[in-house]
Amino acid sequence: MTTTKKTALVTGANKGIGFETARQLAQQGFTVWLGARDRARGEAAAQKLAGEGDVRFVSLDLTDPDSVQAAAAHVSDTTGALDVLVNNAAVALGKEEGPASTISTDTIRRTLDVNFYGTLRVTQAFLPLVQKAPAGRIVNVSSTMGSVSTLVSPGNPLGQYGTSYAYSTSKTIVNALTGQLAVELSDTPIKVNSVCPGYNDTDMNGSTGAGQHPSEGAKVVVRAATIPADGPTGTFFDVSGPVGW
Repeated sequence: MTTTKKTALVTGANKGIGFETARQLAQQGFTVWLGARDRARGEAAAQKLAGEGDVRFVSLDLTDPDSVQAAAAHVSDTTGALDVLVNNAAVALGKEEGPASTISTDTIRRTLDVNFYGTLRVTQAFLPLVQKAPAGRIVNVSSTMGSVSTLVSPGNPLGQYGTSYAYSTSKTIVNALTGQLAVELSDTPIKVNSVCPGYNDTDMNGSTGAGQHPSEGAKVVVRAATIPADGPTGTFFDVSGPVGW
């Protein structure tokens, strides 16, 4: 069975920015695949969004190649093509983080396993479906913390966020993936961009209440997901404009 509606997959969408991105895309008329590794939480999240539009749960664990391939096959069999892929799922290991000089390689490995390898695994599995869409969009949810040019700029504007080498590095590599894919797909209608949703009040930062509501962060993700044909590809931006690599 296929559908003539535009379709989107949002990874890590059972909460936070992913959940709000799924909501906003559904409100715009997309059939949204809500990806989550925990079936109970994923199904509950999809049910919460039922009144917003066509939102469907798909089991998806970025660290499990079989799970990723099964999800891609399910989406292919059900909706045929994929207009938008939002790589949102990520982890930050909190107290295990630290500076490059002392952080454990295990912390780096486990962070990259989700944030980079998982993102790459999902992108490779779903790219054939994105290529079937008339004008596919791939959005990598990144962070200014992964911006090397910002890190080394005078005064280090990132200093206020502390030292999180593993998380920051994972986003730097995701940004490199954005650039590589944009060049590789430059002769197609597909656009690939990185976005920084800003500091949001989510589980990742302990829901301290210091950040904006995730619905605000999701807006820039949705902007990249619905970027017009004359919009950019291979860029990195936040709500205020371009972010340095």
